[in-house]
Amino acid sequence: MATKDLLRTPAIEDYSKAIFSLESRNHEPVSTNALAERLCITPGSVSAMLKRLDELGVITHVPYRGVRLTDDGRRIALEVIRHHRLLESYLADALGMSWDRVHDEAEVLEHVLSEDLEQLIADKLGHPTVDPHGDPIPSAELELEERSTHRLENLEPGEQGVFVRVSDSDPEMLRYLASRGISPGDRFAVRERQPFGGPLVVRFGEREHAIGGELAGAMRVEVQETPHTRRPRIRKELGDGDS
Repeated sequence: MATKDLLRTPAIEDYSKAIFSLESRNHEPVSTNALAERLCITPGSVSAMLKRLDELGVITHVPYRGVRLTDDGRRIALEVIRHHRLLESYLADALGMSWDRVHDEAEVLEHVLSEDLEQLIADKLGHPTVDPHGDPIPSAELELEERSTHRLENLEPGEQGVFVRVSDSDPEMLRYLASRGISPGDRFAVRERQPFGGPLVVRFGEREHAIGGELAGAMRVEVQETPHTRRPRIRKELGDGDS
């Protein structure tokens, strides 16, 4: 088995994090093409790296289906995700950086964050459980507690609840939400759905907003169940964000 230092390279961490996100989202082995699309590189480059990850014991191949992380690979992924989301929280909460900028900064810093500095940041922030986008932060023991959520786009008029997380992959989307004073933790109520594939009209506080398209698909919410709006339980998901 490879040593920890050998496994701690930016490329290996990025691959592990991407595989973890895709595997958690679909609960299936991750294909070469899906990973190439996620990382914005060619399938050929992915295949070469997957061979190395297999040799290092980071992944295991599922014949004709794709790859899964091993226990070692999962620990690598969760550790770099913890680094990333703690850094996002520190940049936003301690340094006042806007939530649309923290992702790109954390992408770079996550690979060089020492364990001592990670602990200091966590202590300074009071050991947060979610980052500025609402994504859960793995614990120091690398345990990840997920919350069951729904996509806002799937809700119907009359449903209400709490907006809990949003994908951080599109800074413009985050700036749009910020300009309208909408952030994770806000309560909402769906007032109506416009016909012919139109947007939802959603009330946040005292204001109503038309939310549709990619934005409605990126926003994850917890629905307040009532006898008239009870929804079936869904599987927990990870990977709505890019961290």
